[in-house]
Amino acid sequence: MTDHDKLDAWIDAHFDEQVRFLQALVRLPTDTPPGDNAPHARRSAELLAAMGLAVEQHAVPQAEVRAQGLQSITNLIVRRRFGAGGPTIALNAHGDVVPPGEGWTHDPYGGEVADGKLYGRAAAVNKSDFATYTYALRALESLGAAPEPGMQPLAWLRGAVELHFTYDEEFGGELGPGWLLAQGLTQPDLLIAAGFSHQVVTAHNGCLQLEVTLHGLAAHAAYPESGIDALQAATRLLAALYAHNELLRTRRSAVAGITHPYLNVGRIEGGSHTNVVPGKVVLKLDRRMIPEEDPAAVEAEVRALIEAALAPTASGGAAPCPPGVRVEIKRLLLARALRPSPGNAALVAAIQGHGLAVFGHALPTGGTPLYTDVRLYAACGVPAVIYGAGPRTVLESNAKRADEHLVLADLRGATKVVARTLFDLLQA
Repeated sequence: MTDHDKLDAWIDAHFDEQVRFLQALVRLPTDTPPGDNAPHARRSAELLAAMGLAVEQHAVPQAEVRAQGLQSITNLIVRRRFGAGGPTIALNAHGDVVPPGEGWTHDPYGGEVADGKLYGRAAAVNKSDFATYTYALRALESLGAAPEPGMQPLAWLRGAVELHFTYDEEFGGELGPGWLLAQGLTQPDLLIAAGFSHQVVTAHNGCLQLEVTLHGLAAHAAYPESGIDALQAATRLLAALYAHNELLRTRRSAVAGITHPYLNVGRIEGGSHTNVVPGKVVLKLDRRMIPEEDPAAVEAEVRALIEAALAPTASGGAAPCPPGVRVEIKRLLLARALRPSPGNAALVAAIQGHGLAVFGHALPTGGTPLYTDVRLYAACGVPAVIYGAGPRTVLESNAKRADEHLVLADLRGATKVVARTLFDLLQA
């Protein structure tokens, strides 16, 4: 029996236990907002400690958490060191998740297993990879005995594995992996981060989010001339923003899986009453950036587009822009894209090779239009890939929708792939 076979056999023998671990994680909510996620971190630490893993709990200062609009964040690190030399490989997954919403036919916090699937909020994205990475590490440790007399168990492996379980992905990751890296609590050489597709992801989009506030002057609807209609100005702005998408569709990415940039207006707030001319309207914009784009240039372009659309002399649009409207633009988020990097070649090759052996078919590699915490590691020069048990596709798993679920066969298979990959990369 090869070492890879031994890893597979251990994972098969402990798979029911792994599923129970994931169920326990799903049953404790981590809805963000409100983002009170320290209790889940404490419970995760208890479960990990019961497996014999030493867990570091790193609480983010309350002032920083509150400034982000959240309530509590504690990030976890598990470190397993083997022989001297070799790479430190970090495995990162996030526990925070959007609230469940309506329409569930399974308890969103039940962790119910039915027809080979585990149901619950974050079952697929991304508490699943708390389980993937934990049991991949435990499988590696199960190899146990040293190959030669006098050697320490597993000392013939070189390097270290770190589990990074963080709780700020939904709000940008700066208080999750970003905070751990900024505090100097980790300096990995390689990274595997939680997956959300049945492939090895090596690039992703960036994201710029802006809050645009249009200030007019409220007035009684019986005397509209005495006011300045902020909603009328917003109508012109919306027309210009959506028309801009036609230009963005012509900017094509060379990364497989990523097509073109796009702009979305995700939220609109304004007005006070039916019989009042709206004196204030707030728009929140999401501009996705392909890896080839420069974030500073993108932000400058969007800001210029907004200013031009609201200029009193602007032509076209759904309605004229009332004179006197004042615009205020605030950046909410700037998440840089993850660009393809030759530094992750060993990770990609190992995962693809073992994916073929475990699943019986090749795992494709490419990019995704999403943005992730991986960019924060990449900004520190850490070669990274995105791979885990997560869904074959986000739509298929209902991630962030009702009845989110994980196919348990994918959890089992991905755990084997990750364990085999760690073994290969840590060999002397």
